[in-house]
Formats: sequence, structure tokens, C-alpha cells
Amino acid sequence: MSTHQIGHGAVEFLGNLRSGAYREVTMTLATLAVIAGSIVFFPGRDGVTSGLQSEVTPGLLALFVVVAVLAGAIKGMIGFGYALITTPIFASVIDPTLAVVVLAIPPWMLNMYQIGETDTGLTFVREEWPLLALAVAGSVLGVIALAEFEAGPIVPFLIGVVILGYVVFQVGQNFVTVDRAHHPFALGTAGFLEGVLLAVANLGPLLPAYFHTFERDVERYIGGLSMVLGTIFTVRIVQMTLFTDLMTTYRLWLGSVIAVVTVVGLLIGTELRRLEIDQERFNWFVVGLLFVITLNIFRNTIPALLP
Repeated sequence: MSTHQIGHGAVEFLGNLRSGAYREVTMTLATLAVIAGSIVFFPGRDGVTSGLQSEVTPGLLALFVVVAVLAGAIKGMIGFGYALITTPIFASVIDPTLAVVVLAIPPWMLNMYQIGETDTGLTFVREEWPLLALAVAGSVLGVIALAEFEAGPIVPFLIGVVILGYVVFQVGQNFVTVDRAHHPFALGTAGFLEGVLLAVANLGPLLPAYFHTFERDVERYIGGLSMVLGTIFTVRIVQMTLFTDLMTTYRLWLGSVIAVVTVVGLLIGTELRRLEIDQERFNWFVVGLLFVITLNIFRNTIPALLP
């Protein structure tokens, strides 16, 4: 992309923002929200690592930054994968509950940004409101279940099994597609389970897998997925902040900082997606990513499940 094109795009963006265009306003507010959080809730120089409950070195912090940028780029390209990549890695170093809570902030920003960037709005809500309602119900139920029961590694392990099954199915069927298919019951079920799994383990591959099979309009696929995930993460953050003691000001700050760093990766991934990558390559990238994520989940869960 030339310097002239970048400059023209920036001028157009600012002009649309000043006129109150939905797309630009949504993208800007999502970004400014996490920037504000990283400033307002700053715990002071001495408190930067005080809430991590582990010995965090500068090298480890640098690794966190690299992982966040990479995961943000993948999210920008294919519409999902951020929490699937970052959660297992972060949880292997810091307290897993802390990782799940903190990593609710960056996906919220990413999904709200992509709702605007793909121009997904009230039309999708009117068409798919049962999906959104069931996803929210699943999220609320998942938080309640998490508070009542100790799930341990079994939930992410089962998620890994589901992802692996999907990968094998897609490769075995040569990336089966069902053009313009719409199954309200199946879609609602996937949305409900997505909400439950995100609340319990911050891992939710079911809805992305469903959309990847049945929704091949990439902009709608990414925009619709972002609308559902953004709604789920909004409910989770509000619930953790107002009705539990999970979301402290320190965790809000840390999550916001990670989200700010992630913006860099998101912008890179968005530009890569606009290059209109060949559909077959896109399919292989999606299933390849899911396969790597599965291996990482199994690496962290199988040893914990064995006696």
C-alpha cells in the first residue's frame, strides 16, 4: 500500500469520524476505551507486576507482547483465535484465573473494533437476535457454573477434542461448504455453547467452526462473529466487575495495556485480510491454526488429567 493511499485513507477516516459515521465511531471508541483504561488505572511504577502473583521477568513481559501482537494479527485476518492463542500461553505462566479475567479485555476491544471495521450493525442484530440472546444466556450460565464448580483441565481438554474433530472433518471432506445455509437451531445451540465455554475457560471454538462451515462471506463471517463475541465479552466484563470481585482495577489496567499492544497486530491482520487471500489458502490457514491450538491445549491439559 502506497503512502498516498495510506494518507487518503486516514483523511477519509477522519472525515467520516467527524460526521459521526457508525463504522469509524465504533472503531475509535473501542480503541480509546482501552487507551483510557491503561492510563486511568495505572498502578504506579512499583505496582506494575504486583498483581501477577508470579515472578515476571522483562523477557517474559516481552514474550507476552509478542504473543498479543501475533494473536491480534490472526484475529484481524480470520475473525477469531485471539483468546485461543493467548489464554493457554498466559495461563501457563501466571495464575489461570487471573489470565482468564485479564484476557477478557483485549478480545472485547478487538471484537468491538471489528464490528465497526466490517460495518456490522443493527441489520445483523435484527436477523440474528436469537443467536445473540442464547450466547448471552450461555455466558451468564457459564459464569455461575464457574463460581459453583471446579472444572479443572477437563473443559479445555474437551474443547481441544472438539477442535480436533472439526479439523479432521474439514480436511477429510476437502473443506466442505454449504452455501447460504441457515440452520437456526444449530446456530443457536452453537451460540449458547460458545457463551458457556468462553465464560468457563475463555476458549470458544464452536461458533467460529460453525461460521467457517456455513458462512463464507468473509466480511459477514468476521463481522457477525465479532458481534456475538463482543456481546459475550461485554456481559462477562460487566458481570465480573459489578457482581464479583474478580475484575479489580489492576486487572482492568493490565487487560487494557495488553489490548493497546494488540491493536498493532489487529491493524496488520486487517490489512492482510484485505489483500483477498485465496480461499483455499484461507481454509488451510484456519484449520492449521486450529490444529496448532489443539496441540497446545493437549500439551497443557493431558499431563494434568493423568494420575
